[in-house]
Amino acid sequence: MAQTYVIDTIQNKYPFVNWKANTIKMAENSPAFKTLFRKLDTIAKGGKENLHVFHIGGSHIQADIYSNRLRSYLQMMSPTAKGQRGFIYPFSIAKTNNPGNYRVKYDGEWKGYRCSVRKDSVAWGLSGVTAVFKDSISNVKIIANGNNYHEKMYDFNKIRIFYDNWSDDYEISFKQDSLVSAIKENKEAHFIEFALHKSVEEIEFCIRKIKDEEKAEFLMMGIELMNDNNGIQYTSIGVNGGSFSYYKRCRFFDDQLLLYKPDLFIVSIGTNDAYHPDFNPDEYKAYYTDLIKLIQKANPDCAVLLTVPNDSYYKKKFPNPRTRIAQKIIYEVAKEQKMAVWDFYEIMGGFNSSKDWYANKLMPRDRIHFTVMGYRIKADLLLQALAHSWENELQLEPNSILNQVINE
Repeated sequence: MAQTYVIDTIQNKYPFVNWKANTIKMAENSPAFKTLFRKLDTIAKGGKENLHVFHIGGSHIQADIYSNRLRSYLQMMSPTAKGQRGFIYPFSIAKTNNPGNYRVKYDGEWKGYRCSVRKDSVAWGLSGVTAVFKDSISNVKIIANGNNYHEKMYDFNKIRIFYDNWSDDYEISFKQDSLVSAIKENKEAHFIEFALHKSVEEIEFCIRKIKDEEKAEFLMMGIELMNDNNGIQYTSIGVNGGSFSYYKRCRFFDDQLLLYKPDLFIVSIGTNDAYHPDFNPDEYKAYYTDLIKLIQKANPDCAVLLTVPNDSYYKKKFPNPRTRIAQKIIYEVAKEQKMAVWDFYEIMGGFNSSKDWYANKLMPRDRIHFTVMGYRIKADLLLQALAHSWENELQLEPNSILNQVINE
């Protein structure tokens, strides 16, 4: 798992990649990006600053391969850069793929529901996934460090558990009760927060039924691992099959997002929206605009980066022409809302470029997702584009940011 920056070694190997297109477009026109780059520069130089990145999408983000690579780069660029791990979802209990960079162990029978599955119907929060427990007792263990690029990346001295706290069917207790120093609850955003006497890298808690009722249930909506560190926090929110219309089904999404004040919000929603022939461009634009308004409600000064979905195939047979329509809409929204764009569709090589990525083992047969190397390249491309915009804005030496991040 050595942290290897691959861009410098692949430019000749993959001539189908449009290297000149790898820029953050329109960032120079956004006051929010000027603020973002100044904050990043303070952290890179060893200054103390808090900066929160949110990255929302579908299965590309649930897997947390390319988003975790970006997280690692940003959090390791200086001694003051590593913030808390923050919001995660214990996907294993919902019977869906858990990112490898943290681990979840549990017992008892849980059933997972995703906002992206039409037949599913349950209360969802920020994660778009809810696991339901109806038995008597379940033990859940959260291990903050898994297959990370660096050992012992995270510890925490507070833990939030997002759940259906409008009900008192179940109680939450800890294997080491003496570890808990204080408890507070938020009924509006539906979480309970436990402060701990010391920092830990893993914790085990128990979900226990206390009401003997047939309809009793516990709804797990998310977990947050917190500490008092300054630095960069990178929250990835992704659900397999996720699209704008599906996230709209999450009843408590807005309430939970408004707990935070993001500095950079990366929107990577669109692959699933544009997948089907019934894609509605006007609806897509309206959803995009609504999300930006919500982000600005959380922080009016947030820099928002709209990413164009990758080229993909429909039913593994036909290159999807609708991504080009999504691309056009994203540029329209960016201009209207004074946001920036990272056009990964153009960078990949445009229409039907996924055949080249597949031929070079950077995408699997579905030509929608990426292999591990494909995701690493995608992360490195985005890092390079961000670093170059940062350098241009602050009039720094070309590649000086990349050299600093990589050397760290």
